[in-house]
Amino acid sequence: MQPKDIVAQFIADSHAQRFDEARSLLVAEGFEYVGPNMRFLNPDDMMSYQFGMAAIQKDLILRQLSAEGEHVFAVLDYQTNFEPIGDVRLAVWFRVRDNKIQTVEAFYNAAVVENMLGGNLPSAKK
Repeated sequence: MQPKDIVAQFIADSHAQRFDEARSLLVAEGFEYVGPNMRFLNPDDMMSYQFGMAAIQKDLILRQLSAEGEHVFAVLDYQTNFEPIGDVRLAVWFRVRDNKIQTVEAFYNAAVVENMLGGNLPSAKK
């Protein structure tokens, strides 16, 4: 599978809340997720966080997906049914190596999420 196809499948599995399938597309060792207000070094921690957010997810709309080699870029609209958050526009940079997603870097308005969580954000676990 091409990197773009792997990321498209990861997004589709996340959207459908098939978290085990989405997790299978992430590396086991050397994983890193970096966002504006949290960082995960363990893919299971990131997937647990996504699972926790599933309760407020109304929709996840893929607006754009493009790739250049192992780098895949996605623009998404994360729609929620939780009014304090509303909808969040995300830009996500994935790096795929050996048919697995190794790094994920997300860009979004962190203030909205931070306010919702009252400043209690998950920290990186080694």
